[in-house]
Amino acid sequence: MLFNSYEFIFLFLPITLLVYLALSKGNLLLTAKVFLVTASLFFYAWWNPIYLPLILCSIIFNYLIGTLLARKREKFSHSNRKIVFAAGIFGNLALLDYYKYADFFIANINYISGFNISPRHIILPLAISFFTFQQIAYLFDTYRGECKEYSLLNYTLFVSFFPQLIAGPIVHHKEVIPQFEDSKNRLINFENLSAGVFLFFIGLFKKVVLADTFSILANNGFDKMSVLTFIEAWATSLSYTLQLYFDFSGYTDMALGAALMFNIKLPTNFNSPYKSLNIQDFWRRWHITLNRFMSNYVYIPMGGNRISLPRTLLNLMVTFLIGGLWHGAGWTFVFWGFLHGIAIAIHRIWRRFNINMPKFLAWFLTFNFVNIAWVFFRSRNFNDAFKVLKGMLGMSGVILPGMLASKLAFLRQYGIDFRGLWMMNMANGERLTIITFAFLLIVLLFKNSNQMIDSLKPTWKNFAFIMAIAIVSIFSMGRIQEFIYFNF
Repeated sequence: MLFNSYEFIFLFLPITLLVYLALSKGNLLLTAKVFLVTASLFFYAWWNPIYLPLILCSIIFNYLIGTLLARKREKFSHSNRKIVFAAGIFGNLALLDYYKYADFFIANINYISGFNISPRHIILPLAISFFTFQQIAYLFDTYRGECKEYSLLNYTLFVSFFPQLIAGPIVHHKEVIPQFEDSKNRLINFENLSAGVFLFFIGLFKKVVLADTFSILANNGFDKMSVLTFIEAWATSLSYTLQLYFDFSGYTDMALGAALMFNIKLPTNFNSPYKSLNIQDFWRRWHITLNRFMSNYVYIPMGGNRISLPRTLLNLMVTFLIGGLWHGAGWTFVFWGFLHGIAIAIHRIWRRFNINMPKFLAWFLTFNFVNIAWVFFRSRNFNDAFKVLKGMLGMSGVILPGMLASKLAFLRQYGIDFRGLWMMNMANGERLTIITFAFLLIVLLFKNSNQMIDSLKPTWKNFAFIMAIAIVSIFSMGRIQEFIYFNF
């Protein structure tokens, strides 16, 4: 079930919220938890009930491994605990590898060896990347002795809680389970409820009004055009950069908002990443909980920055390569991770010289690097990526709108032509292009959702604002589109 669907907004969310709060307020906490787990699993199964047993088996497997590691800590030898822990990690990775990467590995084996192994055409189970990483983090923490033993019901609720189930945030057990146990959270909290509604509809607006609009330009440029001229290519890349921004930040707002209605505060996962002044700052702002996972459970266990500079740079590169592969089973994703690994390594070396760059230049370089790297993230293959990049470099021609020909005719001697552009000819293309550049300024200059919610006050002005946002969003939900991160 999608957050941006009528079924979720008008049926599932209000019914689940009302029943849960009624049961919690009536001191029927156990019943309330059972109901919320059932509702969350129903939410998951709505997409494809065939995969409901998969997530249940994953939950039970990891709960048993975690229970062994927590309960038998004093009875197990160190080597036996290592074996149990390794078995848990292997089981999770094997599940993820089979469903997400089997066809990718088969295709590469066929290409290298000349074999003709038939692909399995496995449908990627919804949210498998997220609930797998979340449970791997739980096993790590349990193995280190950093978490106590939980009941199966609490653990299942921690994994399956529907606001964060599909595309994050990737939460820690200690961030969520204690909140469900807190007696204060069993009562209706109108402050949380209003803030949650505010966040949810801000996120819905970002998705259905902004992200889905930018997708028109992005899809046209990436998927339909064989050649892109200079302006067309930049409009294509920037429109996808903004589509991804509003799509993911919109989902994050909706997830945090929905959870807040249940008096559960999920960790911040998005914080104006396009305002970053360096690539490290970008990763502290974009998909914050994934960055936290990769740092705590990949980068640091490999040695982090505790050894030598060359080893630190290698650890960073491996971490970002894994991060790229986590996003998708394709070499374009791996190369996107490689680019960010190179960038973060250069940044690490640059810091050693202690040279300060002017803020605008630092932002300009960071943003354009991120924008160019997104081209590989979005492209189906390298040919599509090179098509866009060639256009961005002016290698496929520079064409300006015909209406500028009389004023800028002198540019013809430099190979610049004047005629209609595909983006000017397509439906609403000119307006969409203007909107793209306008909203880039909004992203850079205005407050983000986190800042807005911190200063939110229960005034009639704010009520009117959110009602307007909600109405516009709901009436814009013509063709329901999935969130981009649902594919990961």
